[in-house]
Amino acid sequence: MRRVVVTGLGLVTPLGGDVETTWSNLIAGESGIGQITHFDASDQKCTIAGEVKPADHAWGFDANKRVDHKVQRQVDPFIVFGIDAAGQALEDAGLTEMDDATKLRAGCSIGSGIGGLPGIESESRVLAEKGPGRVSPHFVHGRLINLISGQVSIKYGLMGPNHAVVTACSTGAHSIGDAARMIRDDDADIMLAGGAEATICPIGIAGFAQARALNTGFNDRPTEASRPYDKDREGFVMGEGAGVVVLEEYEHAKARGAKIYAEVVGYGLSGDAYHVTAPHPDGLGAENAMRMAIRKAGMEPSDIDYVNAHGTSTMADTIELAAVRRVLGSDLGGASMSSTKSAIGHLLGGAGAVESIFCVLAIRDGIVPPTLNLHNPDDGTEGVDLVPLTAKKREVNAVLNNSFGFGGTNASLVMKRVD
Repeated sequence: MRRVVVTGLGLVTPLGGDVETTWSNLIAGESGIGQITHFDASDQKCTIAGEVKPADHAWGFDANKRVDHKVQRQVDPFIVFGIDAAGQALEDAGLTEMDDATKLRAGCSIGSGIGGLPGIESESRVLAEKGPGRVSPHFVHGRLINLISGQVSIKYGLMGPNHAVVTACSTGAHSIGDAARMIRDDDADIMLAGGAEATICPIGIAGFAQARALNTGFNDRPTEASRPYDKDREGFVMGEGAGVVVLEEYEHAKARGAKIYAEVVGYGLSGDAYHVTAPHPDGLGAENAMRMAIRKAGMEPSDIDYVNAHGTSTMADTIELAAVRRVLGSDLGGASMSSTKSAIGHLLGGAGAVESIFCVLAIRDGIVPPTLNLHNPDDGTEGVDLVPLTAKKREVNAVLNNSFGFGGTNASLVMKRVD
């Protein structure tokens, strides 16, 4: 059996334009959520989001480091975020200069839940106001979800699998799971895998608000708005950014002396077959995905030290927690579980990948990130270490990462320390 390990990490988030800035802010209990600045949101029901900060901010993102100016002008921000995170991951893995034989066995699996919504919105206005002759010639390829993988493969000459997942808020986790399978199936030796999202635009905010999914009651207190497992929650907060990992076949990584962060050992996926936006009330789909991931990892529930929960700050939190209780049983008492969406918001298609990187860093550093704003815990949280407010030092050898999306699509990943 070909083993799959993580050898590179890349992040663009509301807490930082790189991995270490994001991670240090997350562990320090900082919040990346604030008033929307990308557009005038004064007429919106929701005026807050987890925006990626500009380059002149202490936590800022500088697109010019890794993304050509011409590309920046042609594509939506989610592609820019994805290209940069992929470049970070390749640099971290020491793989920016590959020979032709290696490139033939290296590919991409980077997706998005929604894709180029801001560009679709703006070009629709151009069409309506100025006519079809003024629509950008880059409109199509600047919005397509698979163009993160496409742009990255072109930039770095990667000729292995070129893949893009679109499974709503499960996208990032599915992308990593699918890429790991490709390596196990000998389709590739190296895969860039993850997800990106950038839908903080008028139609994106209005659409989710009209669906009654977004928090609209904390517009004056943005850092307190995302509060998973708290009775005072009001809905999720939209975030943006990207997370990309380098996955590599274990022997290939060892042979070149690569730094190995963790091993991807379990991948579970399932469907709720219940409702377009609501999870199954019994959490059966989530439970099935978790059980599958743990089983495929060859582990027992007692082996899981940390669960990075989907935890969106909606009523679905209680459904997920009940499912985790059934899966881990009495062993849940020995594990920690937190929602990092409390600090960065919900990155939709990027969430599962960003949170997988947080899981890997928890293994690396022996610390689990906190659930912010958890002051009034839900009924049923008794006996569960939800890591309220402050990060916690503890041994972390194996992690479970959950991602669930609209349409009833579920993904769970298990990763562990490499002995």
